[in-house]
Order: sequence, then structure tokens, then C-alpha cells
Amino acid sequence: HEILTLASIVEAEAMIAAERPRIAAVYLNRLRRKMLLQADPTVQYALGGHRPRIFYSDLRIESPYNTYMHPGLPPGPIGNPGRSSMQAVLNPTPGSRELFFVARGDGSHIFTETGEQHVAAVARVRAARAALPDSLRGLLVPLDSAAASTAARVAPESLRGSIP
Repeated sequence: HEILTLASIVEAEAMIAAERPRIAAVYLNRLRRKMLLQADPTVQYALGGHRPRIFYSDLRIESPYNTYMHPGLPPGPIGNPGRSSMQAVLNPTPGSRELFFVARGDGSHIFTETGEQHVAAVARVRAARAALPDSLRGLLVPLDSAAASTAARVAPESLRGSIP
């Protein structure tokens, strides 16, 4: 049951098959450290389905599926995981110490080990998006506010004001 539940989150998060074991490793690392998973797909599920963007207010939805508010795995799968997501959970990236990732907007992610690195990655993604012409910006997957919220929570006090 737990494998299917985590695999369903990996399935919803990963757009690039090669990243599945790495995403699984991040979630498993967070679980081992008793950190909140803070998985956007679980909030989307709690809200009733996929949304192109999650807002700060969405992170406060009261649901046992909201992994921004409730520790551990949600009570059950949030979707139907594919074989590759189940394999990723059973065989995550070996030796990974990564605890965070942020979507670049093209389906790939930037993975980091520390909160400070995560804050910098979020800032880089935002800066790259801001530098794009409007005609191209709409083609990217939006940087959800959940990633920004995570970055704001893990940022050292000295860096919090620097995130746009």
C-alpha cells in the first residue's frame, strides 16, 4: 500500500521518466528525516484534481492528503502509478542526499540537498522565466507557489527577502 501511494505521487510529479528514481529518492529521504513531503500533487488531489498552478491558500486545505500539513504519506494513492514509478520507489537513486526539487518549467527539475541550495534554485528558475519573452513564457509549466512557499520556509533569514 505504501509503495503504491508513494509511486502515485512520483507518477504525478515526474514528467521525465529518467527523473522518477531521483524524485522517489527525495521523497524517501524526506520521510526518513520525518520532514513533510510537501508534494504538490497531493494538494491537487485534495483540491479535486490537477490544476496548472497551486496558490499559497491551497496549501492550507484541510485534508489528510495535504502533505504540506500532514506528516508521512497520505492515506492512499492519489492516482494510478505506472510500472516505472513503482520501480523508482523500489529502486530510488542510490546514495542520494537530495531533499528538494523545483520544476524548471520544461518538465525537468533542479534537485538540491539543502534549503539554501533550494532557495537559490527557485530564484534561478524565476529569473529564467522572467527573462523569457511573453510569447514563450506561456509555454512553460507555471512555477507553483508551493515551491516558492517551501523555499521561503527553508531559507535562512538573510535570504528570505531576496526571492522575487
